[in-house]
Amino acid sequence: MDCKANQKMLPAFLAGKLETRELKQFLIHVENCEECMEELTIQYLVMTGAAILEEGNSFDLHKELEGLLEEARKRVRKRRILTIFSYLCEIFAILAVILILIMVVFG
Repeated sequence: MDCKANQKMLPAFLAGKLETRELKQFLIHVENCEECMEELTIQYLVMTGAAILEEGNSFDLHKELEGLLEEARKRVRKRRILTIFSYLCEIFAILAVILILIMVVFG
């Protein structure tokens, strides 16, 4: 993914609206691209930091943004685990059907 495509995804990321595949690509890029991480930091500050500061609450931009990124990483990992589990279930179902067919034919 290039920087232009990644930066177009920033608003969707900050709104939590990226699908898992897009989210994974976004995270890989932003974690390896200093310019895109800087742009994410700026947009995150504009979007959430201003509201928090207006309320008078303290705000640790780096900590808050890292928390958001970590939640996104967890979402990608969970989805990957669910995908693997679903493939395993399909494999076991196919094996069960094959076993039943063998039992019917040769039993």
